Amino acid sequence: MELYRNNEIPPIEYTPGTSEFRDAVIGLARYWTAIAEDLHADEPGVQERTAAACLRFRKECAMFDYARALQWHDPQGVYVHTDIPYLPDGGYRDGEVRGHLLDVYIPRDAIVRGGNTLPVYIDIHGGGFTYGYKELNRNFNTHLADLGFGVFSLNYRPAPQTDLVGQLHDIQAALCWIGEHITQFPVSPDNIFITGDSAGACLSLLTLLIEHNDDAAHAFGIERASGIHLRGASLISGVYDITPSSPMRARLAETVGNEFFAGLDDATVFLDPADWLTQGIGIPPLFLVTSSDDFVQSETLALATSLARNGRDFELHDFKVPGTQTLGHVFPVGMTWLPESERVLHGIREFSYPLTR
Repeated sequence: MELYRNNEIPPIEYTPGTSEFRDAVIGLARYWTAIAEDLHADEPGVQERTAAACLRFRKECAMFDYARALQWHDPQGVYVHTDIPYLPDGGYRDGEVRGHLLDVYIPRDAIVRGGNTLPVYIDIHGGGFTYGYKELNRNFNTHLADLGFGVFSLNYRPAPQTDLVGQLHDIQAALCWIGEHITQFPVSPDNIFITGDSAGACLSLLTLLIEHNDDAAHAFGIERASGIHLRGASLISGVYDITPSSPMRARLAETVGNEFFAGLDDATVFLDPADWLTQGIGIPPLFLVTSSDDFVQSETLALATSLARNGRDFELHDFKVPGTQTLGHVFPVGMTWLPESERVLHGIREFSYPLTR
């Protein structure tokens, strides 16, 4: 996949409303997402409707993210190693799976100094479980590395290529690869955190559960978790209650289809934090971010409430936005240059470093 120089996206003459402009934007967006490449409907009916809904959603997101992408840039001093297969079939050629690749971001200063002390973040991108690949978060990841973290940024197969269980299995495969290869990088194998935004925050929280609770692992069909000891999580604009009766589950199903949530009968208790937190299941500290104009703000506030009721360790950063401004959904990931985003990035560092050993 072509990487634009220093992660700079070439501008297109701004002629909104024209098909030429839309097609050009979608062409550039293939840098950070699939558009129609993996939407084959194997079965009539539901599959066809799901493919059509995913296609519409991806195109809408691509148009929205293009304006942000024009501001992307890689800070100096960050080494980027892209497109590492974490499963043998990872790649871009026919028969290979783009969803089975990962990137690594390392501060060059850490490479010069050597040693294995640099704390690590594993990043899981968002996109409604169907939109985006790791490149969507490259700008966030390079800036996180610039603040003093090694970053492993993961792909996973988007819907409808696979379902929620399949995505969690992809993430587990990536974590196993990281566990086997982490000593090849100048980072600490003992100080690993996880981060995710939107759907990626949901996958991050479920992964945190899987790594810390055998019952959760088995409920999602994972015989044995990777064994990576996650010391904490930074979750941005997340979706957390995906129980069958939740409004968010119904909203997601309109895009990814009800079949995306197949195979979860044994995992129902783990689909809403309010349920599993009351059972005394232990998780490490959480750093939570949202804003008053985030359309899923209530999800983060509900998670924070459940954590507080059960005496768990967390920080909540809920930005109040005046009527003359906007922050919106996943603003620290999509717009790292904003003062509020810089506060979040520095807050992640202040949250994480005291937890290292």
